[in-house]
Amino acid sequence: MTPISAVGDVLERARDVTQPLMREAVGRLAPSIRDVVSYHLGWTDADGGPVEGKGGKGIRPALALLSAEAAWAEADVGAPGGVAIELVHNFSLLHDDLMDGDRERRHRSTVWALWGPGVAILAGDALSNLATDVLLKTDNPAGPAAAAALGEATAEMIAGQADDLAFEKRQSVSIEECMAMSTAKTGALLGCAASIGAILAGASPTTVRALRDFGRHLGVAFQAVDDLLGIWGDPATTGKPAGNDIRQRKKSMPIVAALTAGDDEAQELQSVLYSSDGALGPDEVARATWLVEACGGREWTAARAKAHLDAALGSLERARLSAVPRRALADLAVYVVERES
Repeated sequence: MTPISAVGDVLERARDVTQPLMREAVGRLAPSIRDVVSYHLGWTDADGGPVEGKGGKGIRPALALLSAEAAWAEADVGAPGGVAIELVHNFSLLHDDLMDGDRERRHRSTVWALWGPGVAILAGDALSNLATDVLLKTDNPAGPAAAAALGEATAEMIAGQADDLAFEKRQSVSIEECMAMSTAKTGALLGCAASIGAILAGASPTTVRALRDFGRHLGVAFQAVDDLLGIWGDPATTGKPAGNDIRQRKKSMPIVAALTAGDDEAQELQSVLYSSDGALGPDEVARATWLVEACGGREWTAARAKAHLDAALGSLERARLSAVPRRALADLAVYVVERES
């Protein structure tokens, strides 16, 4: 089991280091956008009043700080990278909520549900632009290289998200297509998060590649767990309805694995999901959920999470990394795969 208290300390430190920089960066936005972003980040309520709370988990900033330390630099060296990664991540969440029609995130109304699609799109665009600005304005000479790496990862993430959206309209998606989409959609940004601190630290290409591969594999494991939670997660913990991915007919790993099983249950699942274009009712969602598990989709996806976690941990052995942050990266990876939200 992961030493949760140690991981909690790592995440808390990452928030302590990056949150002031995040607030300073967001403060540069136009007031109308700044207020919306502050709400989305969990800093304020819908009326602009301050609220207590930590916002997201802080996994990506933690990876950025640890990657700087793993490359034998101080954690603060990776802080601009952690801020930029978190800004891009939240840009993607703002747009994802709109594309998926999700009206709640973290037990609160989403931005588009409160202010409309246009505001959500503009807020996401502003965060994407701000992320690059943060890296280009740092006094670290490696800032432009970090910005270039972030740009490449963001482009890959967008391509993965485009595939994810397109797959919803297709009845047939292969396992290979699904895994490639997951690697791009989630692996690219986590790969950047896990290596951007090393880039800012001036690490060797070998070190940067090893950390990037660690993050990419971790991203696929993260997505696998996310896909499991999207069907079987506890709504009280995830903040989303049970069976949400089935209701949206998403081509997540468990669903694709089940649909390609080739048995009678797979054929029935195909019929339940695609016999009509109308919304799935509660009974259909419940039946589809049972069928996905009966076809082995849940077990297959859990196995993929474990395999990519093992690959991620193996990547840490390919470079000469500082021992303590390397151990913290490994603990954080295990925590990500064991999480329940």
